[in-house]
Amino acid sequence: MVNLKYFSGTVTMISDISFGQNAEEEGCYKLISADNGGGSLVNFIVSPSTYFIDQAMVTIGDRVTGYYDGNAPVPLIYPPQYRALVMVKHNPYQNVKADYFDSQLISSDGQLKLNISPITQPVLTNGQAFTKTIANRNLIVIYGPSTKSIPAQTTPYKIIVLCL
Repeated sequence: MVNLKYFSGTVTMISDISFGQNAEEEGCYKLISADNGGGSLVNFIVSPSTYFIDQAMVTIGDRVTGYYDGNAPVPLIYPPQYRALVMVKHNPYQNVKADYFDSQLISSDGQLKLNISPITQPVLTNGQAFTKTIANRNLIVIYGPSTKSIPAQTTPYKIIVLCL
């Protein structure tokens, strides 16, 4: 189980970064800086394996949420620099949550419970059908309205299984 943490903010900078001197990887990694407007900044390292919801193109000024492994080692620098596992470009017509969902399909923070519809087909990050149980897994859930209860309940539009 990956300990998914997140940071939301406005993109302030996007630049290429390179690791080592491998010319084949040049331009494949990006550094996306985000500012939450409250004085906190984060740099996300975006790799070819970072999953972008709806394959959205991110530009400066966009509101984004980056999910990363809270247990992964990070350099002790400011602003913090995390390897992004999932990036979400905010969209007023959908909500997104990436988290571990238990056997009752409740998120690890206890804030969201999933009610699965027969037409909700879970998929892998590569778009292929996921045919096993989605319980006790890290999931990306894309949903619309939810109840005001705690935990909020929703029927997701789409479920992406993160096999990390």
